Amino acid sequence: MAKRVGAMFPCRIPASRLVRLSQEAERSGLDELWVVEDCFYTGGIANAATALAATEAITVGIGVLPTVARNAAIAAMELAALATLHPGRLIAGFGHGVPDWMRQIGEYPPSPLAALRETLSAVRRLLAGEQVTVDGKHVRLDDVRLEFPPAVVPPVFAGVRGPKSLAVSGAEADGTILAEPASPEYLRSALAAIEAGGGDPARHTVVTYTWFAADDDPETAREAVRGTLSRMSAKVAPHVRPLPFGEELLAAIDAGELPAKLRPEWVDRLSVSGTPRQCADRIAELHAAGSDSVVLIPVPGTGEEAAFAAAGEIATAVRSAAG
Repeated sequence: MAKRVGAMFPCRIPASRLVRLSQEAERSGLDELWVVEDCFYTGGIANAATALAATEAITVGIGVLPTVARNAAIAAMELAALATLHPGRLIAGFGHGVPDWMRQIGEYPPSPLAALRETLSAVRRLLAGEQVTVDGKHVRLDDVRLEFPPAVVPPVFAGVRGPKSLAVSGAEADGTILAEPASPEYLRSALAAIEAGGGDPARHTVVTYTWFAADDDPETAREAVRGTLSRMSAKVAPHVRPLPFGEELLAAIDAGELPAKLRPEWVDRLSVSGTPRQCADRIAELHAAGSDSVVLIPVPGTGEEAAFAAAGEIATAVRSAAG
């Protein structure tokens, strides 16, 4: 599989800008555009449908739909319609959902791992045209089959962090979405957990989210991502613990001292930032560590149109360097 570069349409941006930014992502030469579903911003299915309809060739990924917020059969129906209307251009992502948000809407499951495993399995089988009966802890279907399964079945990914969830992704999903911050060390750690669950590295696609800022002055780019990195919380522990400075960084997070202690070399390791050449090198490093697709997240204040255009130029440079 050819290595890919994409960009994210962040949740903080209103849906009224989605068409223009989707078209800019495609025009700039990016391979993928990813939309998200965070409470309580905009819906992942609606955003994906809009982005697909506004473009012609770019792949659109949904990263991610909370498994507990939708019935598996209804989710499969929605995804089948998108895959039929835009064959070969959709990636469907599912995840646990942020626990606080899921409790807020009354949908936190007794077993998040079971909900993830059962939803991934049921949705993939339904999209493949199977008749599905399941009596699980979370998913319950009685002889359900889609009337219009897609001719080109979209891959179903899991967006997860911890080793147990990564193992479920390896067992049940076509690929894994690794949230930001990204580093080669975290990639290697996550890949080991995916393989422990049965994921085949030759067939299991890994998508890596990472914060992004490019500027001819590397310090300007570094400062653009510093504020975002300074707000990291303990939930990123699986991401940073494999790093040589991981425990020191986590101690700074726990003590509430990260903004003052965030070193330049930490910023560089936890983001794709710097000059366009440095960004291209960083993406190539993530690809070499096992990421099939590096998805760049524009940080606030950098201007999304300009960020997408810069990301496209860098993606072209990465492809050229790879031959």
